[in-house]
Amino acid sequence: MINRENDSLIIAPRWREKIVVIIGALGVLLGAFGAHALKGTLEGNGNLDVWKTAVFYHLIHAVVLLVITFSLKDFNKLSWFCFVVGIICFSGSLYSLALYQLSFLGPVTPLGGAFLIVGWLSLLRS
Repeated sequence: MINRENDSLIIAPRWREKIVVIIGALGVLLGAFGAHALKGTLEGNGNLDVWKTAVFYHLIHAVVLLVITFSLKDFNKLSWFCFVVGIICFSGSLYSLALYQLSFLGPVTPLGGAFLIVGWLSLLRS
């Protein structure tokens, strides 16, 4: 855990910590929901793999957000922002595509992927 009295660490604001925890919890919730309550619907639509991809990227990047928020010596605002937007755009569009076949959201997925890539690359600044 983080020692908040240690002046050598730059800690993320409390509201960012809460957002990270909510994003992680939503990833687990949506994964479980897709595996159980929505499984028949997703299989019927042929979109179970799309849902699994959304959950996978959601949870992987939620863990990265957790590390950025609680562990880095210097809190990286750009990476944090890019990962949050990337999760929302990439996984969010895939969730919507899997459930509702909203094809107009197709271009949002690569935009979210670009945000995730920029988030990774901006970690070089840390």
